[in-house]
Amino acid sequence: MTRSFFATRLAALTPGFAGAEIANIVNEAAIIAARDAKDTIEMRDFEKASERVIGGIEKPNNLMTPDEKKTVAYHEAGHAIAGWFLEHADPLLKVTIVPRGSGALGFAQYLPKEVSLHTKEQIMDMMCMALGGRAAEDIIFGRVTTGASDDLNRVTQMAYGMVRVYGMSENIGNVSFPPSEEAQFDKPYSDATAQLFDEEAKQIITGAYERTRALLEEKKEALVSIAELLLEKETINQDDVIAMIGERPFEMQENQKAFLKASFSKFEREEEEEEEEKDGEGAEEESETKEEDEGDNVSK
Repeated sequence: MTRSFFATRLAALTPGFAGAEIANIVNEAAIIAARDAKDTIEMRDFEKASERVIGGIEKPNNLMTPDEKKTVAYHEAGHAIAGWFLEHADPLLKVTIVPRGSGALGFAQYLPKEVSLHTKEQIMDMMCMALGGRAAEDIIFGRVTTGASDDLNRVTQMAYGMVRVYGMSENIGNVSFPPSEEAQFDKPYSDATAQLFDEEAKQIITGAYERTRALLEEKKEALVSIAELLLEKETINQDDVIAMIGERPFEMQENQKAFLKASFSKFEREEEEEEEEKDGEGAEEESETKEEDEGDNVSK
């Protein structure tokens, strides 16, 4: 395998990464290969290294009850389905429910778009995708857990950014009050305006959640399919999602297509096909050898 081969597939695993971050993944891959007493670094070592850097160290022996594991599977499936059917959400690369050393019980990796500006519609889709886990728990189990705490924090920051910084609220208008140290002691707006910020942010989050819940109710069959596949395989990629629920109904950017074309899922399929071919050739050789031995016995 050539250097460009490795570079192309490593790029597919590290969209948006800086050079130092990629170097860190390469070093981690070398450590993983050395730990397994390998003479060379294989593609799977790079994949494990990227997961370790992004999501933390795998803790497969971390004790989770079946109910907790099922909740995590549906939570992650909720994110995946919401992002799959929202136009401005980032396409899914991989999702796993293997616990991580960082405290995460699962994580998903998405392929970010190369954009410098975001519209209101794009931010709303991002919020809906972040709320997909909480909505899935509510729909399937009729209860919610603490697993959505990080998601809610991100959604809250985006909502307040829309009304207080980006001027995306009709009721407040085109004003901007970015957070700063000075604003903590001397706010440049009145208490009435602060209350309006709270009301507008809550209204945006409530609307996003209701929209997400309606989407997952509509796509409940797909939600269940992906969650059950996660429970079975623990880690799935975009190809698995496509096989279960079909292609994403929105066109991707050219750079995203290039990343996915070089993705590790494609490499894994090629590797599996090569192994099947080798097994087939081995079986044929073994069959020919048996036929020759039988022929010799008959002649004797």
